[in-house]
Amino acid sequence: MTQIENMVLVHGDFMDGSGWRPVYELLTSYGYRVTVVRIPTLSLSGDVLAVLRALRGQDGPCVLVGHSYGGAVITEAGTDDDVGALVYVAAFAPDSGESAGDLLSGAPAMPEPRDGFLVHDRAGFPSSFAADLPPADARFLADSQIPWRVDAVGGRVTRPAWRTKPSWYLVATDDHVIPPATQRAMARRAGSTVLEVAASHSVHMSQPRATADLVRRAATREGDPAS
Repeated sequence: MTQIENMVLVHGDFMDGSGWRPVYELLTSYGYRVTVVRIPTLSLSGDVLAVLRALRGQDGPCVLVGHSYGGAVITEAGTDDDVGALVYVAAFAPDSGESAGDLLSGAPAMPEPRDGFLVHDRAGFPSSFAADLPPADARFLADSQIPWRVDAVGGRVTRPAWRTKPSWYLVATDDHVIPPATQRAMARRAGSTVLEVAASHSVHMSQPRATADLVRRAATREGDPAS
């Protein structure tokens, strides 16, 4: 059975890479080499370049993992030859010509842009993004948001990696940001192997073991019908 040893984790909108720490600690304890990418969230193209730089630092094929907006980033960057598998964690998986914004059209959790950036209302952030985290952690996420530039929100994918690479998808069934029905539809379209977990949009933080276990399944191609 093929075993991929390298993992590259890409965070999503409004957060940074520190949210991956529980998953990082689990994966490294299993013996994987893990890289957490810090993307600027200023433009899709710039975020893809940040991931490609991280891929150049790997010593072999990797599992490329994206949470939320990070899913759009790995969809564009994942065609790289160093990527062996994709994992979407409550994430966008756009098709050619689609953006994360297209897939969120009409979603009640999205704030209105101000000065070209989106920042979520602090009071509503915990219930929308992190309802199953300890209240202090949810408040910290609300108060440490990274503004999401509209150029990144509207960045359109050109060649979706899920058309040529095997993918796995973790559906957060209590997500109030990307509706679970939308997650399931994207996963179905991508032909992903799906795991569903009762969790908020911050599933990688509230359910790190389930997240890490799905990444491990991708590393061994478990559930991939083509393997």
